[in-house]
Formats: sequence, C-alpha cells, structure tokens
Amino acid sequence: MIQTIDIQQQLIKERNKKQQSIDVLEWVKEVFEDINVLQKDVLERLAQSPINKTTNTFNIDRVDANAIFHISQIRKICIDFRLRFLDTRYFKADYPQEVISKIKALEKEHNTTLDGFKIIAPSKLFELNEADDPLLFAPMGNGYYYLIHKWGKDMHPLRKVKYWAIKNVENLGVAIFIFSILMTLFTKDFFFKNEINFGYVFMLFLFYVKGIMGFIFLFGVSSGKNFSEYCWLSRYNKIS
Repeated sequence: MIQTIDIQQQLIKERNKKQQSIDVLEWVKEVFEDINVLQKDVLERLAQSPINKTTNTFNIDRVDANAIFHISQIRKICIDFRLRFLDTRYFKADYPQEVISKIKALEKEHNTTLDGFKIIAPSKLFELNEADDPLLFAPMGNGYYYLIHKWGKDMHPLRKVKYWAIKNVENLGVAIFIFSILMTLFTKDFFFKNEINFGYVFMLFLFYVKGIMGFIFLFGVSSGKNFSEYCWLSRYNKIS
C-alpha cells in the first residue's frame, strides 16, 4: 500500500540535510535574533524618519493604486477632522506588529528601503501613548504619498461636526453668528418682557456676539490653540 506524504515532515528532512551539524535550539535562537534585528531596524527608522531621504522609489507594476494619495487630499481630510500629518519621529504611540510586517513586505516587493515616513493621527497621539486611527504613509515624490497601513479604532462619525467651527476663521465667524442668534431668540423674553422691539433684540444680539468673541479670544490665547487649517502640519501643540 502506498503511504501518504506528510509535507511538513518532508520540509523538516530537507532542512535537516543542511543543518546536521547545527544545534537545533541554537539555530532557532539565531532565527529569532535575525527577526528581532529586522524589527528593531524598522522601528528605529520610524523613530528617526526622515533619515537619508524624503522620497521613495516604488515599482510601478506592483503599487496599489488605492493606496496612493496626494498632499491636497491629505490636507483636506486633516483639516476637516482636525488631524496632524507629521514625520513619524514625532509619533509617541506604539506600532502594532502589522506595521513592521507590512513595511518589510513592501520593501521586499519593491526592492527598496523606505524612509521619510509620515503619519496621520490626532494631535494627542504625538503627545500620549494611545491608539486612535493612525495612518502610516511613505512619500513617493511630487506631492504623492503611499498608504502603508492603518490601525487603531475608527473615528467617531461626529468628529467632523465637532471640529467644524474651528476649521478656519470663516467657519468660526458663522458659528458665532448662528449661536448668537439662537441665544438671542431663547433669552429675549427674559430680558425685555413685554417691551420687545427690533432695536432691543439687535442690541442683545450684538451683546452675545461680542461676549462670545471675547470668550473665544481669551480661551484661544490662554490655551494656545490654532485653527485646523494652520495646525495640520505643525508639530507643536500650541501656536508658535
């Protein structure tokens, strides 16, 4: 009767032919040491990037078109959701194993060593060790970036709405105008009772506009916060 072949056993036999004089435990130890060296090399490059270059060369026949994004697209998303787009040297959170594996696989596939890594993440990830939807990119040149990996949890669907008012000066002005109108409508009866006329209501509206603007100005100066369209590329947490 013909016996079946265990491929795993065949692999072990083939490996042992070349390792008869090598201690198996020592060989396993060397394998893991090599893996640790490769992982350490990638993590060091992420921690220091950019080191030698800010543009990478990719094999055009092997790139994933869905992973290529222009800086203008990155800028819009960062401003809309109040995110930062910075070099990985400023990133304070940990990298999952998938990131290391994808970088090594990408480098092998394109026969290159990646550098100039950048990452999209909330500003707190450049200060604290947390995970909240980071996206790792490698620059391709001419304003294009290649998405290597995304990890962490997804953004809250209302994050864009939450930061809409501080997206830019124009949005803040509209938000102040709308909020002042609402406050005027809700409180006019309390202030004027039966003596309501357009002049009184308009003065109350101006009072709210100035009050809200003053509060925002004081809060903005004391906290050092800036509009999203100005801080998406800034590595500083406060206005500099």
